[in-house]
Amino acid sequence: MENANQIVSLGTFQVLKLPLGFIRVLEWLFAIFAFATCGGYSGQLRVSVDCINRSDSNLSIGINFAYPFRLNRVDFDVPMCEGRRQERLYLIGDFSSSAEFFVTIAVFSFLYSLLATVVYIFFQNQYRENNRGPLIDFIVTVVFSFMWLVSSSAWAKGLSDVKAATDPDEVVLLMSACKVQTNKCSSLYGPRWSGLNTSVVFGYLNFVLWAGNIWFVFKETGWHKGGAARYPASSSEKQATAFNQQVYNQGSFDQSGGAFTGTGDFAQSEYSQVGNYASSGPISYTNQ
Repeated sequence: MENANQIVSLGTFQVLKLPLGFIRVLEWLFAIFAFATCGGYSGQLRVSVDCINRSDSNLSIGINFAYPFRLNRVDFDVPMCEGRRQERLYLIGDFSSSAEFFVTIAVFSFLYSLLATVVYIFFQNQYRENNRGPLIDFIVTVVFSFMWLVSSSAWAKGLSDVKAATDPDEVVLLMSACKVQTNKCSSLYGPRWSGLNTSVVFGYLNFVLWAGNIWFVFKETGWHKGGAARYPASSSEKQATAFNQQVYNQGSFDQSGGAFTGTGDFAQSEYSQVGNYASSGPISYTNQ
């Protein structure tokens, strides 16, 4: 218990409150839901063949299929309505590539999200030590965002093809006994698709999470920090320019004020000279 408390105290769990760490935890959870709903799926459909001779009929034929949806390997036996003869049929299509691709992306994104969360919590200083950690994190996040979009779109198309291939009404058309009008073939029920539909939804939600996290990872790289460092320099230059302009305007005002003062002194001296001249005029007249 003490060792666990020491590990918790050493970790920086505050990062989970930030968008970068919180979204990583959501990516981890949504990846689990994505590959669990797809990789753990199994479905069943049932059809019936009612022959003229009721003893040859089979009113409940079950057809089971599951991930990875290699339907061309799913076989089932149906009566031919010709005595006790039966024929073995196979479903049509192999949709394993899109399903396995989707599950593979989900598993790898789960592993990377878990690894990134551990690094954020316990190795935050090493992560921020140089630009290599955030740069790798940024590139991997961009790649996974693109791969989630591609895999989800491919699996959505593959799922629509799986639904068409396992439609009971389409499966009935494969049976030779159902091509005879005297025999009656019908579908009892089809597969439930809620789990696979949910997997597609989680696929696109993972794309949204990873694409949205690109910005928060980019903020940790030197590209964003280098660009942000240039803006304060520009503002300081503007402040220095404004300050120099203010000093220049002050100096101009002082010079103009000095000019006015000089003009006043010049007027005063002129006035003094005129006064002296006027006062000296009568004196010189009296002497004459």
